[in-house]
Amino acid sequence: MNKFIAIGTALLIFFQSINLHFSDLVELDELVEHYQFHSKEYGDDFMVFLSKHYGKQKSDHSQKHQEEQKDHENLPFQHNTQCSQLLVFVVDMKPMFSIRSDVPSSSLDNFHYYISYSPIWGENPFQPPKQA
Repeated sequence: MNKFIAIGTALLIFFQSINLHFSDLVELDELVEHYQFHSKEYGDDFMVFLSKHYGKQKSDHSQKHQEEQKDHENLPFQHNTQCSQLLVFVVDMKPMFSIRSDVPSSSLDNFHYYISYSPIWGENPFQPPKQA
């Protein structure tokens, strides 16, 4: 189940990154119908059809054939998207996390700590020199 959720999320992010919406998939039948209309009326192949509706010939085709404007609006992949991101940088001289805490510490300790470390060799004459 986790794999299906991970794959579904990855596909959703992928489709959103290439700007493919669910409505585009629903409108694919309109694209096929309009292509069939173009192939019958004008004798266009698929590459010329794509150029007339999504490529270099789009402005010329929309000016010459105003009667098809309603059909052109229903074609998929006609998104006008804008990407705006707000970037905010905050420069502050104060550290974000302070080492000191505002919680008062008690002065009366309820424990005693004795150093239980004793050197293994003791104070024998075979110690390394303390000063060179």
